[in-house]
Amino acid sequence: MHDLLFSTAFTVWGVATSWAEAVAVVLALAMVGMNIRERHWGWPLAILSSILYFFIFQRSQLYGDAALQVFFILLAGWGWTKWLRGRRADGSALVVSVLSGRGRLGVLLAWALLWPALGLFLLRFTDTDVPWWDAFPTAGSLVGQYLLARKYTENWPAWLAVNVAGAALYAYKGLWITALLYAVFAMLSVSGWRAWQARSVAAA
Repeated sequence: MHDLLFSTAFTVWGVATSWAEAVAVVLALAMVGMNIRERHWGWPLAILSSILYFFIFQRSQLYGDAALQVFFILLAGWGWTKWLRGRRADGSALVVSVLSGRGRLGVLLAWALLWPALGLFLLRFTDTDVPWWDAFPTAGSLVGQYLLARKYTENWPAWLAVNVAGAALYAYKGLWITALLYAVFAMLSVSGWRAWQARSVAAA
């Protein structure tokens, strides 16, 4: 099965693209489409995509991104339950909302602390050649996934920053179809941001 997943599906700009990467891209695009429309089926698609990307990133020595997929799988399970049965702090149904100013500051602080912590870990304990670059989208993805699970509109600008950084990183690593996917993700992040802003409730 492993050999089949990593056999060549097609070639992009002279670089072979595996079946694993091709299928992961399709699943990830479907996932984002579901997220924009607030369809809970995006979460199981996220789990399947993350399983494939764990092996893809591991093979490319992107250990931060590989480890991130494990967290994504766990967070996707949690997010799925939140979208199905989650409640806001006041006990009302979980709906699209915006963070307070204090909440936004907390999000930025969490990202600012996670980035160097993850970068230092990757530098000291792995053989990656891009520890800080890898750590930035890894930290941002953890923040973005939490915000998405709680249906905060701010998840979309977080994903926009992650996707721009990720597209450049994956292009550098020769994962061209994934780099293109993240460029598309960046555009979809803008669309998702606008769509969620239009139906968001008062600051939470």
